[in-house]
Amino acid sequence: MAISRRKSAGGPPAVAKPVRVTGRASKGVTWGQLAAAWGVHAYTGLGLPINLIACRVLFAGDFPKFCLLNWLAIFVDATDGTLARAADVKRVIPGFSGIALDNEIDFLTFAFLPALAVFTFDLVPGLPLQAVVATMSLYAAGYQFCQTLAKTDDAFVGFPSYWNVVCFYTYLLRPPTAVVVATYIFCSVLSFVPFHFVYPTRTPTLRAVTMTLSFVWAAAMCVPLLLPGWRYNRELLLGSLSFPAYYVLLSLYLNFKRRA
Repeated sequence: MAISRRKSAGGPPAVAKPVRVTGRASKGVTWGQLAAAWGVHAYTGLGLPINLIACRVLFAGDFPKFCLLNWLAIFVDATDGTLARAADVKRVIPGFSGIALDNEIDFLTFAFLPALAVFTFDLVPGLPLQAVVATMSLYAAGYQFCQTLAKTDDAFVGFPSYWNVVCFYTYLLRPPTAVVVATYIFCSVLSFVPFHFVYPTRTPTLRAVTMTLSFVWAAAMCVPLLLPGWRYNRELLLGSLSFPAYYVLLSLYLNFKRRA
């Protein structure tokens, strides 16, 4: 419940009046539209039980299942926006913020659970260093998620909190500790820099190429999880780094073009 603090003319503030905020539908909305809108919100909310199960799997030490569930949560996150626009949820249920729900789930998916994974899967040695690395990522993500200008119409501003991807490569490739710590520091610092990163579903430049490569990359990432004993997994993982390289290079190009 929100509180109104309007000021009366020429006198002390008026008595605070409670303003009730509800998820009621707009006038003139049909039952079908209402059902569709709440259905989309329920679909978005699937990220909550998916992450809950992922947390249980994480504590059980099952990295492949943890990542697959994380990918599933990302799939829901990547598809619910299209459904929300089709159902016109903002107009149909103006009192309920699907964006707030989406942000809560995204923080769990992209930041909080990957931070827990630093400890569970010993991404760096020793509890003190694990705490430092995990805390860095959480503070960086916390800053990003609370920024009013964290996104534009076609870009992320600052490192887009892809901590799950950092976690994924760190666990499977096991680079030296110095490389891991440097990566976490670099990405954390980038979170505070107003550098524009590609927003795959919204950046118009090479969108079709970016989306196609995204799906190919995601499919390739599932191979080491589903076939952990395959002899070419390391080569596949190293080759897959070409997509993050493409992503960064395209982001650099668009930043230089924007400032030209």
